[in-house]
Amino acid sequence: MESKAVQSASRFDFLKWLVVFVLIAIGVVGNQYFSAESLLYRVLALVGLAIVAALVALQTDRGRRFATLLKEARVEIRKVVWPTRPELVQTTAIVVVFVLVVALLLWGMDSLISWLVAGFIG
Repeated sequence: MESKAVQSASRFDFLKWLVVFVLIAIGVVGNQYFSAESLLYRVLALVGLAIVAALVALQTDRGRRFATLLKEARVEIRKVVWPTRPELVQTTAIVVVFVLVVALLLWGMDSLISWLVAGFIG
């Protein structure tokens, strides 16, 4: 019984994805066809079609899993401990100083090697 429900859901999912792709195609062709119209109207129409296509896509199994993934990612982002401003300034300064030191070392080695090669070649 459960496998029949999964099969019918997947069959309807195919139709829903077909509707999504048709909506996207309508947006692309309509944008091309109405190229003489105002950009504002075309953008509003495309945004409207995108919202409808997203709502249809979210009704599919993959769409629901994607929405769940976004919700879980949002929860995980809230768990992150973001650095304070002084910590951010301090670590940025450390990185800048380290990059400058490495750049000076590389410049020095490059200058030394080019001086030795120029002396050897003559």
